[in-house]
Amino acid sequence: MVNVAFAYRLDDRGRTAGATPDDHILQMLEQLLFTRPGERVNRPDFGCGLLDLVFSPNSPELAATLDLTVAAAVQRWLGDVIELTALDVSAQESTLTVSLSYQVLATGVATTATLTAPRIA
Repeated sequence: MVNVAFAYRLDDRGRTAGATPDDHILQMLEQLLFTRPGERVNRPDFGCGLLDLVFSPNSPELAATLDLTVAAAVQRWLGDVIELTALDVSAQESTLTVSLSYQVLATGVATTATLTAPRIA
């Protein structure tokens, strides 16, 4: 099975670019975390609303909310692909960083990823 690369682009041959299985999982995580619910027309419940809380005051309550929100979204939308083993969400000035550790269910490979929210002007 060929996985289409995100963001969509063409490869050197002028064909749709593909992604390795590991890259595809990372791209799916990025899409899930940085999509606001209601943003997708045919899937209005897709996403986790992480970017909606970027400018909220930093507090232990916010950190707990983000941890729970991200973990629930990953379990709901990617629970058949990965198992989340560790999660850390941190906000520093205008940058939101999500560090995840997960195990790919198909291969059993443990992976760590760090995703940074795009700057919001």
